[in-house]
Amino acid sequence: MNDLDRLAAAVRELPASCGPVRLIAVDGHAGSGKSTFSARLAAALDGAPVLHLDDLATHQELFAWMDRMRSQVIGPFVRGEAARYGPYDWTLRRFGPERSVRPADVVIVEGVGAGRQAMRPHLAQLLWMDRDAEGSWRRGRRRDGPALSGFWDGWTAAEAQHFAEDPSRPFAHLLVREFRTGYEWCRNPSVTA
Repeated sequence: MNDLDRLAAAVRELPASCGPVRLIAVDGHAGSGKSTFSARLAAALDGAPVLHLDDLATHQELFAWMDRMRSQVIGPFVRGEAARYGPYDWTLRRFGPERSVRPADVVIVEGVGAGRQAMRPHLAQLLWMDRDAEGSWRRGRRRDGPALSGFWDGWTAAEAQHFAEDPSRPFAHLLVREFRTGYEWCRNPSVTA
């Protein structure tokens, strides 16, 4: 069994947290590797659905997506129904056609702010990608290229303000570190959840 298989087995043992769903949040700084890790964990969970917060956020509401999360995702899951939302198109700057996410045993929500205070009551587990802000942002800027440097300037300021007002890391159950050969995680020694 590889490391992600062990983590997936532990996740399957958690109690449901949002209706019949074990809602798992993967939070961390932009560029910290949340999307890649979430995809790999989802594969270890036999194809668990992954909801990307980039689909709920907008240019005008980088962190003001909680109302959409409640009405389109959490509410339906609590009722045992599929979540339905129109993912935001960052190029066209509008929401697209509706997408559905079934209330699976495990659903992963990944993105900056996934472990915010308003989300935590609905989470079975909060994982934090343990890479520092500056290193994450450099990595993200490299990934996205110079065409998005203006966006990144605004983003880093907004993200820093968000985490100053509503930190996630102190409440994370597990800290996840990425290595060339895979991932390592440990219990958060400072967890205040």
